[in-house]
Amino acid sequence: MQDPQARSPRTFGVWLGELREFMKGRFSLEDDKAQRDEVVANISKGVVFRGVNLWVLIFATMVASLGLNVNSAAVIIGAMLISPIMGPIMGVGLSLGINDFELLKKSLRNLALMFIVAIITSTVYFFISPLSSNSSELLARTVPTTYDVLIALFGGLAGMVAQTRQDRTSTVIPGVAIATALIPPLCTAGFGLATGQFRFFLGAFYLFFINSVFIALATYLVVRFLGYEKKVFIDKARERTVKRLMMVITLVTFIPSVVIGFHMVQVSVFEAVADKYVAQVFNFPHTRVIECNKHYARGHKSSRIELLLVGEPLGEEVIENARTQLVGFGLERTELIVRQANTEDRIDVASLQQSYQELLTEKNRRIEEMSSQLKRYRVTDVEVNDVSREMGALAENVEAVSLTKGITFDISGTPRDTTLICVVTRRDSTQTIDEQTLKNWLRIRTKIRNVKLFVEP
Repeated sequence: MQDPQARSPRTFGVWLGELREFMKGRFSLEDDKAQRDEVVANISKGVVFRGVNLWVLIFATMVASLGLNVNSAAVIIGAMLISPIMGPIMGVGLSLGINDFELLKKSLRNLALMFIVAIITSTVYFFISPLSSNSSELLARTVPTTYDVLIALFGGLAGMVAQTRQDRTSTVIPGVAIATALIPPLCTAGFGLATGQFRFFLGAFYLFFINSVFIALATYLVVRFLGYEKKVFIDKARERTVKRLMMVITLVTFIPSVVIGFHMVQVSVFEAVADKYVAQVFNFPHTRVIECNKHYARGHKSSRIELLLVGEPLGEEVIENARTQLVGFGLERTELIVRQANTEDRIDVASLQQSYQELLTEKNRRIEEMSSQLKRYRVTDVEVNDVSREMGALAENVEAVSLTKGITFDISGTPRDTTLICVVTRRDSTQTIDEQTLKNWLRIRTKIRNVKLFVEP
């Protein structure tokens, strides 16, 4: 009889193999896989900017510029959907992956053309646009973050996987176009040139460069993962030259971007930890942090956290205690700078309160003035319906009453008196109304001396 313990390792090995086969089948990219030449031809076709592609790029740039100008996220998303800007970028990654130097040159040429056309189009638009304010959508495209790098990388991976399928009618590629956001940074760069704000141009171009590089990197990784056959040269000497050149291009393009991406991750982690530190350590009932600036430094330099506090001033011992807690949050090489409101700041606050009081007084004066003017044009100080009912009780032959209050002016335009005009409609035209009695009653009832009474026949 066989020992059960002897069968257990073999049983576990079988289970592990079945699990491996199950996972391999689930995550396999072989199903619906397009042929290599078909994928290369499709991406190469999207690389060239000529005719329709060039005009669509110009129109998409105009739409994105309008969306940024009016701060409309929906319009910007529409521009990203119609923009053909990902073609040359994916062409760069594909050419590096299959060792196609001609495709690489074509992709880089068209990428440069695309960049120039988009920049010129957006610059011209923002130069003639009457709206030149820095909207939130514009500001969001000037400072790249770690999330932009990750979105470009994983979006590029999804886009390239979709490109390698036989069925390309899915929503993956349009979704990648929205997520990676390539056209808005170019439009923001054009805004920076048109308005003379070069920090906008540099920040937006930096974001576009980061997105482009990591999309190309994602394309390269998918191509190598799928094992696409590399292009073979007949001339071995030319093949070695091309391989060396493409290796240099790959290193020059990808390595700095990876370093930049790693630095951006470090900055994001530092800012997150700094925010947590400030929220926990500077949580006082009568003191508030109204400004927090975080500066990350590499190398031997110290990072800085600069705080501006208002409210009850903190003692030096409290601030020193806060500095000692930096170590507990992993901020050993960080300098804490705290600025608090001093006597001069309180004087400024008092002056600000005085200005607010003056504005409030002027506002109340204007309200009283307008109320006085409105009162002059009111028909009466009591409800008109009350006057009409009382007049009906006073004179039985009254059917309807119309009251109008106005100002009498002389020929020089100077107001002289307030006039009340009353028009009475008789119930029975054969019977008269005591007009003098009604006039005297109206003078007493409305407190207006000048009364004009008209009785309709």
